[in-house]
Amino acid sequence: MNKIKVEIDSLSGFCYGVIRAIETAEKELEKNGVLFSLGEIVHNNVEVNRLKNKGLNTISHENISTVEPKKILIRAHGEPPETYETAKNAGIEVIDCTCPVVLKLQERIKRAYEEAKQCNGIIVIFGKKRHAEVNGLVGQTEGNAIVIENIDEINQIDCSRPVFLFSQTTKSIEGFEELCRIIAEKIEQSGGDTAMFKAYNTICRQVSGRKPHLEDFARKHDVIIFVSGKQSSNGKVLYQSCKNANPNSYFVEQSGDINPEWFVNCQTVGVCGATSTPKWLMENIAEIIRFS
Repeated sequence: MNKIKVEIDSLSGFCYGVIRAIETAEKELEKNGVLFSLGEIVHNNVEVNRLKNKGLNTISHENISTVEPKKILIRAHGEPPETYETAKNAGIEVIDCTCPVVLKLQERIKRAYEEAKQCNGIIVIFGKKRHAEVNGLVGQTEGNAIVIENIDEINQIDCSRPVFLFSQTTKSIEGFEELCRIIAEKIEQSGGDTAMFKAYNTICRQVSGRKPHLEDFARKHDVIIFVSGKQSSNGKVLYQSCKNANPNSYFVEQSGDINPEWFVNCQTVGVCGATSTPKWLMENIAEIIRFS
């Protein structure tokens, strides 16, 4: 039986921020055998379970003060200021693995919020409500930022006031640009001053560059297997890019999700994934496909 030709996308897999957080966690586990992560360290159940077997436990904000030993890891998504204050008051050491890109964005939003208070302006964040990263960004504004998930929610923005627009790091550039255009139109239609509208494209370049790359990758193959955790926002966006480029694209979370019928009369398969997808999982799935 001839094996199917399978290619793993070279740019898929963990982004720098996730790699850094996981490597830090593994080093700590090698020393002490146990560590608590505030929220799942990555939006991928397979990887979370692998690390859980090494001693990494996931806790919620409500349980911060109960951890023993008194040490927690803050994942790449980052946290609002009150999380650090809670940990400090409870005498808990913080291993801060906030992605440098997210940390810089938090600082920019905090500065913009101080500026906005001086001119009765508002901070708007293009992002997913209640997402861990977005919670940390909103926290820089004392909880006063407006989070917009899509164009339909634009009426939440009072365009008679100065608007400072930022984006969650993993949102699509196309969605951000469309939001910018519509806000500017709304300000102009209401007789406002478009000069008071300041938009900052804060989407991670490492993430945004993957979308056009994956579209090209998807067109090269008969079938695309996109590997991601179901709760990954980045995964949903990148999978849709693959699906648009190649209708024979399938979303799987683990090897058990693979359907052999997908590969009937198939010669080439491309395996790719989200920024929260471990490379080892894509390699395992590729190997299974080769002998399907």
